[in-house]
Amino acid sequence: MQKGNIGVTTENIFPVIKKFLYSDHEIFLREMVSNAVDATQKMKTLADKGDFKGELGDLTVRVNLDEKAGTLTISDRGIGMTEEEIDKYINQIAFSGVNDFLEKYKDNANNIIGHFGLGFYSSFMVSKKVEIVTKSYRDGAKAVKWSCDGSPAYEIDDAERESRGTDIVLYIDDDCKEFLEKATIEGLLNKYCKFMPVPVAFGKKTEWKDGKNVETDEDNIINSVEPLWAKTPSTLKDEDYKSFYRTLYPMHDEPMFWIHLNVDYPFNLTGILYFPRIKSNIELQRNKIQLYCNQVFVTDQVEGIVPEFLTLLHGVIDSPDIPLNVSRSYLQSDRDVKKISTYITKKVSDRLQGLFKDDRKAFEEKWDDLKLFINYGMLSEESFYDRAKDFALFKDVDGKYFTYEEYKTLIKDQQTDKEGNLVYLYATDAEEQYSYIEAAKAKGYSVLLFDGQLDTPTVSMFEQKFEKSRFTRVDGDVIDRLIQKSDEKKEALAPERRESITSVFQSQLPKMEKSEIYVDVEAMGEQQQPVVITQSEYMRRMKDMSRYQQGMGFYAQMPDSYSLVLNSDHPLVKKVLADCEAKTADALKPVAGEIKGLEARLAALHQSQDKKKPDEITEEEKNDVRDTQKALEDEKKKKKDILSDYAKGNPVVHQLIDLALLQNGMLKGAALDAFLKRSVEMIK
Repeated sequence: MQKGNIGVTTENIFPVIKKFLYSDHEIFLREMVSNAVDATQKMKTLADKGDFKGELGDLTVRVNLDEKAGTLTISDRGIGMTEEEIDKYINQIAFSGVNDFLEKYKDNANNIIGHFGLGFYSSFMVSKKVEIVTKSYRDGAKAVKWSCDGSPAYEIDDAERESRGTDIVLYIDDDCKEFLEKATIEGLLNKYCKFMPVPVAFGKKTEWKDGKNVETDEDNIINSVEPLWAKTPSTLKDEDYKSFYRTLYPMHDEPMFWIHLNVDYPFNLTGILYFPRIKSNIELQRNKIQLYCNQVFVTDQVEGIVPEFLTLLHGVIDSPDIPLNVSRSYLQSDRDVKKISTYITKKVSDRLQGLFKDDRKAFEEKWDDLKLFINYGMLSEESFYDRAKDFALFKDVDGKYFTYEEYKTLIKDQQTDKEGNLVYLYATDAEEQYSYIEAAKAKGYSVLLFDGQLDTPTVSMFEQKFEKSRFTRVDGDVIDRLIQKSDEKKEALAPERRESITSVFQSQLPKMEKSEIYVDVEAMGEQQQPVVITQSEYMRRMKDMSRYQQGMGFYAQMPDSYSLVLNSDHPLVKKVLADCEAKTADALKPVAGEIKGLEARLAALHQSQDKKKPDEITEEEKNDVRDTQKALEDEKKKKKDILSDYAKGNPVVHQLIDLALLQNGMLKGAALDAFLKRSVEMIK
């Protein structure tokens, strides 16, 4: 028997592994099975080269659970190890400075194991004792047993083992008993070992017999040794790809299409990327790409390996050029990873371009599911915008599709404003904004439908990318002001009449939480609506953007700002104004006289004081101005009160306001109930 201490410079290597790797402790099983698979593949290589003349026999890697003994055993019939090889590969750990170790790697289990070659030692994360029983494939080799109880002390002794290969026996620690549960081990094997290139067996298959599940003699092989991505694309049918997708994502809808990746220069990469149907909610779709290294699962956190927008794709990437024990810092700096990222982006772009060119109709049919993905790509990757701009589409409210260039040609004659800007009109909800859309169509304008999750941010991007262009939501202003063709402005009303009708409607506007409504007057023609609510394009866009961009939170806190625009050409508005003037004339006449006199007096006082220096103006003169202003404000308030009293009793005023609110989905609760009752009264 040989005894000794593992070659490390510190005695507390095992507590460190235990403590700092604990958050990722499940990867021990991946490491153990990967080592067994590697040993088995080396055995096959030796046989292929003629360096091993014997029978290979059954090469299945077996994982066995013994709950009574508290052990988990991983067995292979690979190359095995001699006593000298155990001493070299197991007993000597290249290790320097535990303090550096702790500081640099304590937060990342994968990084520690990968950096120090500690794959085997990950077993001590879950074990109080580990035994290796191994026999080399070499002629005349003897079986040996290595054991260690989680301290640097180990023992090597002779052992009994009939065939070549290795058994690693883990005596599971008391605080890791979940790894003695069949369901836990089965779940981890499915997660990490599902596509390993050597058969991996866990227990026996079961069948239903006499009302219960009974074990059969057949091994329960948990993996597919030749997964779909490792096969030649020309040998595969569409159903093969769909079936594989169902294996990866049992609860998902069928994918739209896929890309089979296969490259061996300047790096090795295989894989299949699927385009899922994504209409909304980006977050639910992330992290569905599984990263493998030689068919061993590494992670599904693939940011850094693929550009951010491609994390919306589903599927598998397998590359031996990405280390099994991969870390984020590595991914961000490694050149090969960046090449892989660029390659995948190009392949995706080429695939989309090909679909567009080969069958545009089919591409248009998929557009609603593709749009979110493509918009995300254009927003996040400059290089992707340059590729996508030729196949990305606009969809109008009638369901017609256009490339950017096609749409520009379509609207340039009708939708160019007086400054020469091309104005793109869009709606975010074809139902809610129906009347605004119809008004635009009546003018001969085209309206795009931007109803996707990322359409608001793309609007700003388009304005930066498109020359002399701006985007305006179709309800952002009254129809005549959406695309102003000239400086000519038809004056709606004389100032005094404008002020009166504005006060009448402003006084009856409801108080709405986080909303402000201002009244405006515009001559829009008799055929247009009597009253329309619009919302500032700039403010709405800033508020929308605040949901996506940090540092814009103050816009989210600001109230929504609306304009209630009265159409001074409409008979109903004219009727309200005429009725108001008739019924308030007597009450307003003396007030109007007072206002006129006070305004004249205030103007004279200002004119007089403007000629003096501030220190020459007496206190009496200052008081005179202050008193006159106060008197003027009082008289104006009287005027507003008179107009407000009139408006309160005019059901047409309330009806017009409520109709405008209703059209914009802003009439609810008690206000909606009052509107319905008033409507019934008015049509009796």
